[in-house]
Amino acid sequence: MIPSLPTRPRRKRTFGVYIGRFEPPHLAHLAVMQEALQDVQKLIVVLGSARSARSTKNPFTAEERQELISDMLHEAGVARSRVLFAQVRDYYYNESLWLSEVQSGVAAHVRGSSDVALIGHYKDESSYYLRSFPAWEFLPTHVVSPLSATGVRRAYFEDELEATREMLPPSVDRFLSAFRQTPEFAALQAEYRYLKQYRAAWASAPYAPIFVTTDAVITRSGHVLLVRRAGQPGQGRLAMPGGFLEPSETLLTSCLREVHEETGLSPATLEGRLRAQAVFDYPDRSLRGRTVTHAFHFELGLGQLPTLNAGTDAADAFWMPLSEALAQPEAFFEDHHAIIEHFVLKG
Repeated sequence: MIPSLPTRPRRKRTFGVYIGRFEPPHLAHLAVMQEALQDVQKLIVVLGSARSARSTKNPFTAEERQELISDMLHEAGVARSRVLFAQVRDYYYNESLWLSEVQSGVAAHVRGSSDVALIGHYKDESSYYLRSFPAWEFLPTHVVSPLSATGVRRAYFEDELEATREMLPPSVDRFLSAFRQTPEFAALQAEYRYLKQYRAAWASAPYAPIFVTTDAVITRSGHVLLVRRAGQPGQGRLAMPGGFLEPSETLLTSCLREVHEETGLSPATLEGRLRAQAVFDYPDRSLRGRTVTHAFHFELGLGQLPTLNAGTDAADAFWMPLSEALAQPEAFFEDHHAIIEHFVLKG
């Protein structure tokens, strides 16, 4: 399954930029990077989904992926000094922030040079970003491979050890073998199995289901109300109180019910405190399937923080200083951190 690597005698650009999540880096990624290094003096690898919570889609931290890429290239004979890194967060609802963070990460390395090429391949709609950096010359890769990180993750969590090994550089395989022994892997595999069963329950539906949920961002005296998820998926992650819309409910009624069930906060406490609401519908926001959430922001003003009592679906309910919540996106379930940011930074 090792991709073919053509030789291309061309003028070497000073910098190349290769953007991806690399969850995990596999043999096709390695081939693209090796090909790029024929054409550029230094390769800047931009690691997406930085500071995301571990999940079956993003099982490895940006720091782990950076080390893996450095090791696999070094193992393939590439000097470590030729590979540079930038890490960018996901901004599901603010594309401009994502573009800005990529540009800033690259600018920190190129220091004013305009001799920059963007490495990539128009695979599908997920490759849209290749049209987003017109100042950089586009340098298409000629690596052809059926490999995908999605396939690697599936084989990995399905315990298909030989299939996983065939798709990975040796250093990455060694890391994944060691990671398999950790509590983090056990939690991720449990989540993978839960999601597989969850999606199977809807597999026979005549149309792909679209789920509707409601969530609450509740703030008071510089704090935000959070719960810690008790069950799968995202067990142990921080989240807004919320849940699925029931057939007989309005969206606001659903939100108030979920807040009361998960935190003990009464609907009367929130009466007249609704400040804003918005729909969050990023197609891949939930690994359970297409899920659209209607989020409501309640501002309770200044004063003593109301007493809470964790209930159904929540292992804990508590008030967290906004500064702490905003500083740790890696602690949150799905896009909940982005939704909180949307409301509290909007002002």
